[in-house]
Amino acid sequence: MCLLFSTTIINAQDYKFGKVSEVELAETVHPLDSSANAAILYKEETISFTYTKEDGFMQEREVHERIKIYNKEGYDWATKKIYLYKSKAGANEKLRGLKGYTYNIKEGKVDEDKLKKDGIFEEQFNEYLELTTLTMPNINDGSVIEYTYKIVSPFLQIDDLYFQALIPTNKLVMSIATPQYYQYDKQMNIQAFYYPKIKEGRDNRTFTSTNTNRGEGFTATGTSFSQSKSEYFDNTIKIDEENIPAVRAEAFAGNIDNYLSKMSLELSAILTQIGTVEKALSSNWEKVSKTIYDYDSFGGELSRHNFFKKDLPSVLGGASEPFEKTAALFNYVKSKVKWNGNNGYTAQKGIKNAYKEGVGNVGDINLLLIAMLKSQGIEANPVLVSTKNNGIPLFPTRNGFNYVVCLVQDGENAVLLDATEPYCAPNILPVRALNWQGRIVKENGTSGWIPLRPSNISNTSTMLNVTLNDDASAAGKVMQGLTSHTALNYRQRYTSMSSDDHRKAIEKNKGAIEISDLAMENSKQIMEPLKLSYNYELPDAVDVIGDNIYLTPLLFMADKESPFKLDKRNYPIDFVTPFNDKYLVNIKLPENYVVDSMPQSEIIEFNNGIATYSFIGKQNGSFLQFNITLELNNSLIDPADYEIFKDFYEKIIQKQAEQVVLKKS
Repeated sequence: MCLLFSTTIINAQDYKFGKVSEVELAETVHPLDSSANAAILYKEETISFTYTKEDGFMQEREVHERIKIYNKEGYDWATKKIYLYKSKAGANEKLRGLKGYTYNIKEGKVDEDKLKKDGIFEEQFNEYLELTTLTMPNINDGSVIEYTYKIVSPFLQIDDLYFQALIPTNKLVMSIATPQYYQYDKQMNIQAFYYPKIKEGRDNRTFTSTNTNRGEGFTATGTSFSQSKSEYFDNTIKIDEENIPAVRAEAFAGNIDNYLSKMSLELSAILTQIGTVEKALSSNWEKVSKTIYDYDSFGGELSRHNFFKKDLPSVLGGASEPFEKTAALFNYVKSKVKWNGNNGYTAQKGIKNAYKEGVGNVGDINLLLIAMLKSQGIEANPVLVSTKNNGIPLFPTRNGFNYVVCLVQDGENAVLLDATEPYCAPNILPVRALNWQGRIVKENGTSGWIPLRPSNISNTSTMLNVTLNDDASAAGKVMQGLTSHTALNYRQRYTSMSSDDHRKAIEKNKGAIEISDLAMENSKQIMEPLKLSYNYELPDAVDVIGDNIYLTPLLFMADKESPFKLDKRNYPIDFVTPFNDKYLVNIKLPENYVVDSMPQSEIIEFNNGIATYSFIGKQNGSFLQFNITLELNNSLIDPADYEIFKDFYEKIIQKQAEQVVLKKS
């Protein structure tokens, strides 16, 4: 009945711009997804190419979108970001025909608020992108927003087409028409769980060109004009879908955008009028890799050594082995050139300018490192990467990469390096770069895939000492050791933070706990485990009922609830790295109390040991000792195993909630 009602409403609605109905405004909850904070009522996107003699084929992308805001959690959908590309040659995309309105019910009637200039913000996002941000006016619970615009582009590359969003879509209409002279390879996102029906066809087209026949000499006498019409066809793609489900963000999903239903169109060839290939572009990964390496701002940078040559003897000191030299140069580049926050596999400033100015993008920094290593005879090569927020390249494309790291090889030994982060150690890449696999490219034109996801385990070892007091409070000391990516993430977050802010961050969401004597060791010694220690006092740490004391062994370190809420999940759980979290808990029994009961020791397994939770407890004189370990050997949990893993994790939560019962002797 709900689906029938929704379909009836969709069919009855008028999607012409400005024709927002009272029914749409009165809706308080989405008819098919009651958890939705907002919904796309209608989205129409049209891509076509128009021909002029002056500019040739120009791409036009028209967008019309209508969105319903149900509550405050959906207010973010009232902000729209539009990116416009520009090239170094001066070719830029242009935004045309922008207009927008917010609709509300006021005194029983539809009230309109127009998007004005003070709600439109323009900025230079980076070297290649301009950003226009729309902030729709007068947003309230129940508002409907609507905007339309056109992007006129001199570029043939078509941006990815998204069929799905993080909120439900009631109606989606798309039309893509590309001239017969341009061959686009189509690829759907294989990680998506929803695929629309696609109708392909051809539309006949004509364009008119004007020819000028001039008279002789300096006179216009005899000049004539003639027009000719050329016939061609467009290859078309059309989509008309209703009731598209949202992709729900959930804990440990990685970049949720990677699971949205979308289509990529890669320009693979330019054709002649009779359909033969005039110019092949990206046909395979080898060709893409060689094309990128041949860029002056990529491979051309790797042969520039003279500007840093005189500085390296003092940097290298007495280092003679390849990996000794690598470590010295790696640390030098990290301290010499700071990352400006911009991605890119090509050098933005050029490695010489970045070295001189002390700042650069990812390409500047890591290509500089590779150039230094090569100058010392070390086998170092760039590895092209697509960051997590850029998605996974679906087919051979230069645009699929937006990052570069360094691979150093010495015989059978190899190490990955990223000098953009001061706390990155060898083979410890920042999380943004751990996106499945990268493409190594070499000067001789060869290339190949290498895995980026780490296989080394991130360890966290915690010792929790607990002394119980007569007033139901507890006090003690915590000592922790962190390695690998766990240590990297902690250093990135807390090393530059003040001690007071660091303390408050630890205390957050732990009740009335008070932290003191906070100390962090090896914060900058990245090859050593990070060590953390602090004292704590925790009021109301236990429950006292009559002559009994009730407490959970992990106190404030126990997880209160599982992060996995959905009944079913369509995408993997991504923990980024394998890990081993180990807790050693020592609880000193208060005087005149004995153990009445305590949780039983237990080992819980998931999928033949891919994950194991071990809970071992015993009494040792006047102490209770608990050895608790959660070990995950595979950082990616398949969605087919989600329900089993969810049950496994809920058992962990239940185990951590089991109580020790002490009674007066």
